Amino acid sequence: MKSRLFASIAVGAAIVLGTSGCAFITPQSTEIPYSPADGINVKNVAGAPLEIRNALVVADAEGTTGNLIAAVINMTDSSHTLTIQVGDGSSAVTETLHVQAHTVSSLGQNVDPLRLEGIDAKPGSTVPIYFQSGDADGALADVPVLGANDALYKGLVPTPLPSVTPEPTETPAG
Repeated sequence: MKSRLFASIAVGAAIVLGTSGCAFITPQSTEIPYSPADGINVKNVAGAPLEIRNALVVADAEGTTGNLIAAVINMTDSSHTLTIQVGDGSSAVTETLHVQAHTVSSLGQNVDPLRLEGIDAKPGSTVPIYFQSGDADGALADVPVLGANDALYKGLVPTPLPSVTPEPTETPAG
């Protein structure tokens, strides 16, 4: 009788360990950090006072112009400037954004999006963008490029700049 009881307990323990044993050594998916939005969270460099969340570029159909959309968070007691660079060398586009203390500047919502000309990134691709704030080293991130296919981004697609036609001037008779 005791051997039968012991066998039942051993079989039950083997079934429990066999069906749940992997849970003890497998990492939980809910513990893996990720960006739960269309954009990406830029990894904050140690000492950088500003944080960048949900960064994405909404580009025109040709992929030549885009609007940078992101939330820039300043949790410090002083104002800071964020330097954003797209591209390398002489073709690099550099923009700056001044962020007040204890505020969130939402590019594309409470602040105009940053217009990026000549990015050569069609919707569906990524564009490398360098973010730097304070005295800290900057962070390079591959920011996703989206288009106007989603109704959420239709109003954020960059519009063509108005063309300027030079006005005719009179030449002095002479």
